[in-house]
Amino acid sequence: MRPTSRLRRRLLCAGALAPLFGSRPAGATPATVTVVTSYPDEFVARIEAAFEAAHPGQRLRVVWRSAADAADYLRQPGHGGADVYWLPSPRNFARLADQGIWQKLTVDREKLPKTIAGTALADPGEHYTASEVAGFGFAVDPAWFASQGMALPRDWPDLADPRLAGRIALPIPSRVGFAPPMVEIVLQAWGWDDGWALWSAIAGNAVPVERASTFVSDLVADGRQALGLSIDFFVNAAIANGKPLQFIYPAHTGLNPAHIAITRSAPNPEGARRFVDFVLSAQGQALLRHPDIRRLPVRPDAYAGTTGFNPFAAAPAFDAERARPRLALSSAIFDAMLIAPHAELSRLWQRIHRAEADGRDVATARRLLGMPPLDEAAANAPALQRQLTQDAAPPERLLADWRRLCASRRAQAARQLDGAGA
Repeated sequence: MRPTSRLRRRLLCAGALAPLFGSRPAGATPATVTVVTSYPDEFVARIEAAFEAAHPGQRLRVVWRSAADAADYLRQPGHGGADVYWLPSPRNFARLADQGIWQKLTVDREKLPKTIAGTALADPGEHYTASEVAGFGFAVDPAWFASQGMALPRDWPDLADPRLAGRIALPIPSRVGFAPPMVEIVLQAWGWDDGWALWSAIAGNAVPVERASTFVSDLVADGRQALGLSIDFFVNAAIANGKPLQFIYPAHTGLNPAHIAITRSAPNPEGARRFVDFVLSAQGQALLRHPDIRRLPVRPDAYAGTTGFNPFAAAPAFDAERARPRLALSSAIFDAMLIAPHAELSRLWQRIHRAEADGRDVATARRLLGMPPLDEAAANAPALQRQLTQDAAPPERLLADWRRLCASRRAQAARQLDGAGA
């Protein structure tokens, strides 16, 4: 458990919020609600203080675990003493539900819709439910775009603009946890063939990034890149800390739910239920809009009187459940087609841009660079999807075949450019 920060001490001091909600009876010992989470301290501290003020008989004990570590922690006997699991990792919740880790929730769903923009907010068995959602999009440096006389990008095709060459931070989907859905957002919106062609053009402009968390927003905020592909909460946290950034939700985006669940053997089931109810309540959801948190609530009424992105007003654009079985496969294709040969790919795209600026016809080269190593029917085959999962490395023989096919097409593209004098 992390040590109590200055912010938490300030928020949790006895007089901070208790007068608003009442106080604990003298001599009463509060019950402990143990919450396993990966949320940052700035986020948890405000929720914790407000919950304890609203429920004087309960005290939160926060155990920080990353998504990668939390599953093993909760599989311990007695779930490691955890009452509640609360963090943005849909895959963990689904897996642990299959293993019988959760008890069924009894939340009041009157104000909680089943979906947002096509994204399901609860599992069919009602063992976990979303407490907030995050959106995918672009971290941008508005000053750089202004200096270039360029409009800010509004959708994915804008990232193929030749003026952005070398100025886009691209998280590698196979190595950065939040990135795989972004591949599928584009493929669903533009179709398999046109989607991969668009990804090739974007990758040709980009600089691959292997690190997750705040690294993409740091690259943009520090002026090393003009734009980075990210998920909103990393960028919003940087904005809250004074970074000169703007987050843009593209016209075609997707949502990533952050769920909450109660363990099957929760030591304090009453306290756990009170905490879940609080997080989903009007008060708890309103806290998500705080400038220090900047998250997207799952209650429509939390957006009343607010400005900015409202996921309930966004058109359905991305079917996360349909994409889920293909995430690992599309990430592996991305590696073989766009990341392993990235230096060569970028040079070829620069040649295409120069040739097109000179009025030369290099459509064949453009088409060859955008062709994936297998068609959509093959990619949707359940047997192949079972071979490529997020729990195992892709078969090297398969990747080698894809790399050879993509290399052959790049060589053909280079010959076509040579023939066009590009």
